[in-house]
Amino acid sequence: MWDGRMSGRDYDARWEQLAAQGKNPHGEADFVDSLLGGAGRVLDAGCGTGRVAVELARRGYGVVGVDVDSVMIAQAQTKAPELAWHQLDLASLHLDDTFDAVVMAGNVLLFAQPATEAAIVSCCAAHLVSNGVLIAGFQLRVGGYDLAQYDSHCTAAGLTLVERYSTWERHLFETENYAVSVHRFE
Repeated sequence: MWDGRMSGRDYDARWEQLAAQGKNPHGEADFVDSLLGGAGRVLDAGCGTGRVAVELARRGYGVVGVDVDSVMIAQAQTKAPELAWHQLDLASLHLDDTFDAVVMAGNVLLFAQPATEAAIVSCCAAHLVSNGVLIAGFQLRVGGYDLAQYDSHCTAAGLTLVERYSTWERHLFETENYAVSVHRFE
């Protein structure tokens, strides 16, 4: 997990090491791809160095990446200068664009400034087309941002829970320490 002190290159090295060990570094992209069926537009909200966005673009999706961290955005731009990258705060995000899916992979909501989670969810939902999906994966920690809060923020933003798993590989969710949730915008 990125701790704010690493360079974008250091962050990417972790995923490269996993790939070298034969592990799939693209579980999030696989998940999004399976929901959208190979076509559509995706907003990678909290894109970091662009790992998910770049892979989705490679698969043919129209992708836009947004992150508040200048180091992460710089690394993303280096990796894929042809993609649209924006250094913006998700809590006040306003793009003149809508998407079939907004994905927040990699604990985005846990890196948010305290008490901005509802604004982030609302801003992300505002960028969905009708019937679009908000997909978020994050760790569940005692005393931290939890699923009840997240679901409440999603409901307030006009989103309905349609699926929840404990991994990006769709393992059954019970009482796990990680959740991948799919909420639909009606």
